[in-house]
Amino acid sequence: MFTPREIVSELDRYIVGQKKAKRAVAIALRNRWRRQQIPEELRDEVAPKNILMIGPTGVGKTEIARRLARLAQSPFIKVEASKYTEVGYVGRDVESMIRDLMEQAVNMVREEEMERVRVQAEQLAEERLLDLLLPGSRQTQRPQPRSLQEMLEIMRPQAQEASTQATSGTRERLRQMLREGKLDDRFVEVEVSDRVVPVMGVLSAGGLEDLEIQLREMLGNLFPGRTKKRSVKVPEAMEILIREEAQKLIDMDRVAEIAKQRVETSGIVFIDEIDKIASRGSTYGPDVSREGVQRDILPIVEGTTVSTKYGWVRTDHILFIAAGAFHMSRPSDLIPELQGRFPIRVELDPLGREEFVRILKEPENSLIKQYQALLATEGVQLNFTDDAVEEIARIAALVNERGQSIGARRLHTVMEKLLEEVSFNAPEMRGATVTIDASYVREKLSDIAEDEDLSRYIL
Repeated sequence: MFTPREIVSELDRYIVGQKKAKRAVAIALRNRWRRQQIPEELRDEVAPKNILMIGPTGVGKTEIARRLARLAQSPFIKVEASKYTEVGYVGRDVESMIRDLMEQAVNMVREEEMERVRVQAEQLAEERLLDLLLPGSRQTQRPQPRSLQEMLEIMRPQAQEASTQATSGTRERLRQMLREGKLDDRFVEVEVSDRVVPVMGVLSAGGLEDLEIQLREMLGNLFPGRTKKRSVKVPEAMEILIREEAQKLIDMDRVAEIAKQRVETSGIVFIDEIDKIASRGSTYGPDVSREGVQRDILPIVEGTTVSTKYGWVRTDHILFIAAGAFHMSRPSDLIPELQGRFPIRVELDPLGREEFVRILKEPENSLIKQYQALLATEGVQLNFTDDAVEEIARIAALVNERGQSIGARRLHTVMEKLLEEVSFNAPEMRGATVTIDASYVREKLSDIAEDEDLSRYIL
């Protein structure tokens, strides 16, 4: 298990700044490991310390939570609080976030289990693929004869035996060619499942998701699974058959049990836009519904049991990370009970020109590296000078100051506009080297950036 310092160091590889938020989530993650080490009678008493991130859009709130979950290999889901409605209203039920988290965990564990049995699945898939390439070639082990009649049936003419041996030899030669990749361009027909289950979409609109899940399961069992034939190349057919065989080899009951345990002990739910459901004390209008959503979220965060298609799931030890800009409201506008369930509050810093320079250059997945990799696929080498990076950052910060600040997301808009011409002409520029310097940036963007009305529409 990573130490808090190691967690922060790992997050630094992808996210610039925001030290306070990184330290908070690092401690929360480490506390999960600490909880597993204490005596069992005390373990259930240690509740996770949920986190409330406060900061404008585009400063890294979601990315911190996503990278944290990936680092811990935990089930993770991001939801928007504004999409939920109070029980009794048309819309999504808040408990659906736990169902979605459970579904995510099942998919994660299923993939792990399928990878674990992949070697055995590959062997079975290879045999099936050889059957498709050379029908009737598989040799089956016959039982020992029990009567004279059976012995006569097993005894075959010498010519037929020789034919069988020849077919067996052909199969082994074909197997060798398959493993050497000499059959990769050949097409074969494989059968894939094409189950179509009637869906009553009205049910989810009414919040009756449990009933919808049950009907899906029931109708899925009533309607027989249909298959359709697809003509695909040998490598793709191999992958299809491997997944089918791996699916047969894994125990889905065990998968569901492991997934349930992971959700209950290490699941992470990121609730974005929580400020959108913060009411300001009105007793009429939309504030009433917003407060109702808060009351529905409260038991989920406090700890309850939620019904899913895989059984009941406890939420007592799921880590909840809420985030919001809180431009039009304050954290104190949340109901007191919900405030108390997010004891750790972290304010994220707004991003300026210096941070934009670091974002463009430092992270392993920086925008500059992304665009260089994209254009390299066309044979175009893209280079950025230091003064070009400084100019891009200056323009992005300027547009954020003059208009609506969208944080680091502004860099995406600026970079896309800057490289629009190069990206369009790249297929005809194979082998070329393009150097982006400050003068090029000013030529493409300065007029737009300086014109406040124009930048509002374009950048």
